[in-house]
Amino acid sequence: MNLIETTALAAGAGAPGANAGIINLVMLGGFVLIFYFLLIRPQNKRRKEHQNLVAGLSKGDEVVTAGGLVGQVTKVEDDFVKVQVNEQNEVRIQKSAVGATLPKGTLKSLE
Repeated sequence: MNLIETTALAAGAGAPGANAGIINLVMLGGFVLIFYFLLIRPQNKRRKEHQNLVAGLSKGDEVVTAGGLVGQVTKVEDDFVKVQVNEQNEVRIQKSAVGATLPKGTLKSLE
């Protein structure tokens, strides 16, 4: 096997065409669009929904925390809320730990 001949043949390949640069830019733009619509946009939408949920918390709302506690909001402070989990226990949690609000009367149906 002659290594010099194969190197000489491989070196004879021409440079890529002028359209290769445009194709690469189109592919890069396509990947950016895919990442935007599949990753960035849905995450921003969820973040805005959660911010609206946290901003709209009020006394009497029934909530589920990220840790799974279910209770009723008894007091809303700047960064914290007090959640009554049963008649004897109240827990102070961060507003950002609230995962979702429940429809009124859900706590009664859980008992």
